[in-house]
Amino acid sequence: MKPFGAERSVPVRTPFRLDLTVDALRRLASNVVDVSDGDGTYYRAVRDARGTAVVAISQREPGAIEIRATGPRSARWEATATRMLGTGVDLAAWYVRSRRIAWLRPFTQAFIGLKPPRYPTLWEACAHAILFQQISIHAAAAIMRRVVESIGEPLTVGKLRCIPFPEAERWLDAGDARLRAAGLSSNKLVAVRAVAAATLDGTLDERDLEGLPTDEVARRLSAVRGLGAWSASVILLRGLGRLDTFPLRDSGVARSLAAMAGRENVDQTELLEHLGPVRGMLYYHLLLSRMRPIRPE
Repeated sequence: MKPFGAERSVPVRTPFRLDLTVDALRRLASNVVDVSDGDGTYYRAVRDARGTAVVAISQREPGAIEIRATGPRSARWEATATRMLGTGVDLAAWYVRSRRIAWLRPFTQAFIGLKPPRYPTLWEACAHAILFQQISIHAAAAIMRRVVESIGEPLTVGKLRCIPFPEAERWLDAGDARLRAAGLSSNKLVAVRAVAAATLDGTLDERDLEGLPTDEVARRLSAVRGLGAWSASVILLRGLGRLDTFPLRDSGVARSLAAMAGRENVDQTELLEHLGPVRGMLYYHLLLSRMRPIRPE
């Protein structure tokens, strides 16, 4: 693939930290779709109707990110990059509300600049929600990596290797044996195929869901085979950027809350009511608290 083109500087709403936001997007270093190198540059293979490219994103100053991309008309990837990194999201309400909670305040302070990342497509959010259901984050990430490496088509730019997240068609075209070999259970195989089909036939269309209230979007998502309430909340948050939702009934969330708060009996209902329309940011702070432990006050 041709090398990267000219760099474009794109303003961001401050505070913004690329490193924190990319960590929340990647979740684990084993992620082969979202790639981060030693100097803090983030790489992602992206696709649209006109082709596929590799995008490189870095940050040298607080108020902007620098974007480079392979191929022609690289400016068209700016919208994808800013969506994925949440660069325009106003988190003033989060800072006000979270700082009123004594045990949460140190994490809010440590992670200033973290924005809510989103997957570039609704389909990718759905596929992740299904594979990460009811198993550990490490087990799910390992399965996802094997699937991506099995059915994806790698792109190389010099020594850099990126794999675009496989489109719904590829998951449907892959044989059952191939997906099971990657670690998908029978139930998850049926679910991911159902959601892939719903994506392709228009049952799940992001443009249709975008203007609907969160409760209605959750209802429509949950009506698709394989997507329950937990999956719908994860898709709302990580796929559609709805910060007014939070994935409940998650054992990992409960453990992380207890670790952050320093006690077992955190009242989740009271906490989420206090955080209100920005409660989804708690999810990303819980995630980073496991990746970047801090010493609470």
